[in-house]
Amino acid sequence: EVQLVESGGDSVQAGGSLRLSCKASGYVPSTYSWGWLRQAPGKEREGIAVIDYVGDTAYADDVRGRFTITLDKGKNILYLQMNGLTSADTATYTCATAGSSGRPMTASQALSVVFSFGYKGQGTQVTVFS
Repeated sequence: EVQLVESGGDSVQAGGSLRLSCKASGYVPSTYSWGWLRQAPGKEREGIAVIDYVGDTAYADDVRGRFTITLDKGKNILYLQMNGLTSADTATYTCATAGSSGRPMTASQALSVVFSFGYKGQGTQVTVFS
């Protein structure tokens, strides 16, 4: 059983940066994709960043160029470096991981389905204030 625990959420001034971490316990196959989702108050959950089994990445339009997803496979820790934060980034951020029944997902494929990944953490809150 895979368990994911996020950390690093905080309150930060607009324009600032944060780095979120997601530690996985249990065995995660090397073919799995990993991702970050977020849910802002009153909005639906959205997938914002994924990294696939070969290390390729994909991002939602509103975070591309500001956020960077990385994975330390040796430690089973997923990161999300967030720069240039705005109030629109205020949300609960959740990490997730999953595989596929057939060929491993590419990053672009994973981004479209990350919200349905089978393993998810509890989330960490990011609040951006002006």
